[in-house]
Amino acid sequence: MSDLLGRLRERGWRLTSQRRVVAEVLDGEHVHLTADEVHARAVERLPEISRATVYNALGELVTLGEVVELSTDGRAKRYDPNARHPHHHLVCSRCGTIRDVHPTGDLMTGLAAEERFGFTVSKVEVTYRGLCPACAGQDA
Repeated sequence: MSDLLGRLRERGWRLTSQRRVVAEVLDGEHVHLTADEVHARAVERLPEISRATVYNALGELVTLGEVVELSTDGRAKRYDPNARHPHHHLVCSRCGTIRDVHPTGDLMTGLAAEERFGFTVSKVEVTYRGLCPACAGQDA
């Protein structure tokens, strides 16, 4: 689990019923939902929640650094609640499924000094691409 709700409680973020539902929808492993998907799932739990409320809550969570906004291949932005757990992403090139991955090795030291062009590297983001099992099975 991403422990999003626990982190928000610790920070004292006011958990209204609408905010709680958005956080509950996002909480979990390998969760990379679009805002529309978050809204659709939130409506199942709290029918009166508006799309604007969902977008506002997502924006606040991103600003707080509790959720990471992802954009892959020009598709709709997705929201990742695993902001506090270092990881990279594996993305299906066909259907867009995203999985969190944890490669071994230190990527920060993997870039040779001459390839840094004087930059001080503070963060590394890696995206692995390929076909998920379902999409790869369509080609068989």
